[in-house]
Amino acid sequence: MTGRASAREAIALVAGSFDEFAHPTRPLVSDGPLAWPGYDLSRARAADRTGETESVVCGTADIEGTQAVLIAFEFGFLGGSLGEHTGDRLEAAYTYARAHRLPVVPLVATGGSRMQEGMLALTQLQRVARQSALTREAGLPQIAVLRDPTTGGGWATLGAGADVVLALPGAQVGFAGSRVRPPDADPAAYTAEAQVAAGSVDAVVGAEELRETLGAWLRLLTRPSSGPAPVPEALGTAALPASGWDAVRRARSPRRPRAARYLDAYFTHRLAISGDRCGGTDPDGMLCGFGERRGRTVAYAAQTGTATRPAGYRTATRLIRLADRLGIPVLTLVDTPGAANDAEAERQGAGAAIAELFGAVATARTPLTTLVIGEGGSGGALALAAPGRTWATPDSYFSVIAPESAAAILKRPPEEVEATADQLRIRPQDLAELGVIRTGDRRPP
Repeated sequence: MTGRASAREAIALVAGSFDEFAHPTRPLVSDGPLAWPGYDLSRARAADRTGETESVVCGTADIEGTQAVLIAFEFGFLGGSLGEHTGDRLEAAYTYARAHRLPVVPLVATGGSRMQEGMLALTQLQRVARQSALTREAGLPQIAVLRDPTTGGGWATLGAGADVVLALPGAQVGFAGSRVRPPDADPAAYTAEAQVAAGSVDAVVGAEELRETLGAWLRLLTRPSSGPAPVPEALGTAALPASGWDAVRRARSPRRPRAARYLDAYFTHRLAISGDRCGGTDPDGMLCGFGERRGRTVAYAAQTGTATRPAGYRTATRLIRLADRLGIPVLTLVDTPGAANDAEAERQGAGAAIAELFGAVATARTPLTTLVIGEGGSGGALALAAPGRTWATPDSYFSVIAPESAAAILKRPPEEVEATADQLRIRPQDLAELGVIRTGDRRPP
């Protein structure tokens, strides 16, 4: 399927079956609410060309075994634009989804709001935004698929407002459509691939893989469960460190198991979310997503052993808040020397990003489980740790600050770094004695 496929072709690509709603109708006003000359003729031609009576087709669909409300845009009908009748259909679709506890899947292909209906068309975005917010509050997932093009208010509501955003390769995606951008705008910035890089889209998925990927996401996000996620088994050395500096040395060893290895061992399969929805990603510092663990869905946010950047913290916050809304337990893996502290990190709002993560962890109603698997460097590590439900592997440490930095702050010479590490009591056994981490009870029900 190309991005310009019809609504029915898009539906057939992802759905095993589809039952269209009896769409709500209001009387058609001659040439629309603005009495726009020729509007009736434009609508009639669009209907003849596409076989549709509006720019969206809505109904229930079976997607790889999961029932969902499907919203498919017909770009051939006046550019997939939103008017009053479009708003009626969208509101009815979201209302049905909430009444029947179904996820919502918009297959978006739109140029924005309908010029011939003026501000009455633009205000449909408020209707859609409200319906999306109510559906979010009801704890139902929304997974958007961006086709070509996805621009204007359709992108800024049904697309970017979804919990998970997938896009077809090469799709034009951006708030500004091709005819209203500055003449010197770089067209490469308005693509699905660029939106992934900017943290606004989770993944680009080929048409041949879309049904399977969408089905996997729906299965993961529609399985709330009670009870915390089990603590992963330690994959590294079983012996406890002899000294504080020994703990630091082992945690920094390049041979120590890292987050990806833990996640691979823990999950049968997993899917990643990407981006903070604020213009940033941290793919080298934070891994976030949802996976299947013995038939249960568990969300994960895992540091990778590098200094975590602001976008990484914001992505983890996004992950925890989404899991909280959907009733899915969360596993966090702590492994960072600390938050990135370069000038660019400060410009990107490092403090605010860490504060938001602390807040998300503190207020989450879904249970969080944390395992420290390597370095636990200061507040940049603590922000990801669950209060009262944190464990640590034998090849890890957790410290108020790195021993080298502590010695520098205390104006101690470099040769006293190792002694400082001992004084900080950062070994797993020290942390357990201090009550900072838990021991035993490694596999909660």
